[in-house]
Amino acid sequence: MDALDIRNLTKHYPGFTLDNLNLTLPSGCIMGLIGENGAGKSTTIKLILDMIRKDSGSIRIWGKDNAEGIRDIKQDIGVVLDEVGLPGCLTATQVEHIMRHTFKNWDAPLYASTLKQLSLPENKPFNTFSRGMKMKLGVAIALSHHPRLLILDEATSGLDPVVRDEVVEMFSEFTRDENHAVLMSSHIVSDLEKICDYIAFLHKGKLLLCEEKDELLAQYALLSCSEAQLSQLSPAAVAGKRVTPYGVEALVRREIVSTGMPVRPVSLEELFILMVKEEI
Repeated sequence: MDALDIRNLTKHYPGFTLDNLNLTLPSGCIMGLIGENGAGKSTTIKLILDMIRKDSGSIRIWGKDNAEGIRDIKQDIGVVLDEVGLPGCLTATQVEHIMRHTFKNWDAPLYASTLKQLSLPENKPFNTFSRGMKMKLGVAIALSHHPRLLILDEATSGLDPVVRDEVVEMFSEFTRDENHAVLMSSHIVSDLEKICDYIAFLHKGKLLLCEEKDELLAQYALLSCSEAQLSQLSPAAVAGKRVTPYGVEALVRREIVSTGMPVRPVSLEELFILMVKEEI
């Protein structure tokens, strides 16, 4: 069963529309949601969590409509948003007392061990935490009630590289259980490239593509050449480009360009930037 199935999802705001979004996240997988600020990533996550009302379309979580019985569905969802919304006066220990009455599968020993693993103090007020510490506490809460689906909106934001690597590995470990899945939005594309099975690109409310990461990176490459050399390629071979004082860097489809052309592998960040430039 798919963890998440979104069909024809649309949400209108003045000046912005999330337009006819279709996504499927299989069980046992991690999907990275990439897009510039204002692309629709947070809107999508809020719609999934039924925090805002959709205008049309459907969202199914583990086969259930998210608008029906969302309270029960949320027991199976661990959420870390870009701002961890906890009262500033609470300590991590006091948060545990609240969460044990919020989630029926709350695991106090797991929470305690996760706090220790992430080097979080048990008795300091939340408002004394750095942004990174706040995000780590959000991660500890999300993992400690045995969710089946993790929804993460910039969950690695504010973490130093060492801790970020540790947290990303925790997310990867989570999906080793085939009954688990992760939807992860992040501006740190290297994190997504490291652990994601699928990548979804959003741009101005539209889905540019959604594919398996390895297949995506195998399909595209970077070509450095002159404008004259680029003009000799079929337009279908070029998915995006940027012009520099030294020539052209083009995102090309490997299967269309000649095998003798000097192409190199493309990163997810380069792929997204060049695709967005082409859209603009």
